[in-house]
Amino acid sequence: MIRLRHRVAAALLLTCSFLGTVAYAEDVLRYGIEASYPPFESKSANGELQGFDIDLGKAVCAAAKMSCSWIETSFDGLIPALQGRKFDAINSAMNVTEKREQTIDFTTVIYRVPSQLIARVGSGLQPTAASLKGKSVGVLQGSIHENFARAHWATAGVNVVTYQDQNQVFNDLTSGRLDATLVLSPSGQSAFLSTPEGKGFTFAGVPVQDEKILGRGVAFGLRQGDGALKEKLNAAIKQVKAEGTIEKLSKKYFGDIDVTAK
Repeated sequence: MIRLRHRVAAALLLTCSFLGTVAYAEDVLRYGIEASYPPFESKSANGELQGFDIDLGKAVCAAAKMSCSWIETSFDGLIPALQGRKFDAINSAMNVTEKREQTIDFTTVIYRVPSQLIARVGSGLQPTAASLKGKSVGVLQGSIHENFARAHWATAGVNVVTYQDQNQVFNDLTSGRLDATLVLSPSGQSAFLSTPEGKGFTFAGVPVQDEKILGRGVAFGLRQGDGALKEKLNAAIKQVKAEGTIEKLSKKYFGDIDVTAK
């Protein structure tokens, strides 16, 4: 009888522990990121994650009363990993596009930033098919910039080269293996043009335009059907916007530009 009581007590303890774990897990938001795209997300010298999206993610978690963690993968692997339930939300400067909405859902748009071409000073290059014909343009694999370059330039004789890491693009740009790259403007400025390696390079022409391909702005990517999480995050995003947090982070990482989606 005593042994039976002990077994029952142990089973109850195990059940309570399991329930406690499940309840805690519901209060944890696992973000998926590609951590090589400063100033949105990158790693410090000691290996800690840093950047606009990291601070934004923490602010949204705080507003939603959730703990948060980050799981790293390549940018082109983010959507498959989300669908495979390796994390709960994509938080990696991912723009909302019609193509992506066919496979995943998104929160409300949080911020918007332009996309621009970077090339050598004096190259005369412009973000047009005619100007880039016969040239090599590096883009991040699986990004809106790859889609834009293939749709607007590749068919006109532009060599579009894809990479899993934007830093590799910049390395090949400085070495002369590439003629240009198409990036989100803040990333191009912070991660390249403002560094010693970016000396002699500049933004070429005006930002490119194509809302269908480039999207309506950046949001968190979610699995289709995760309605409760979407509702919770949208409420938190609304609060973060109202508190001016995104505007403050914009000034911290981008200078005087407020990228808050109105």
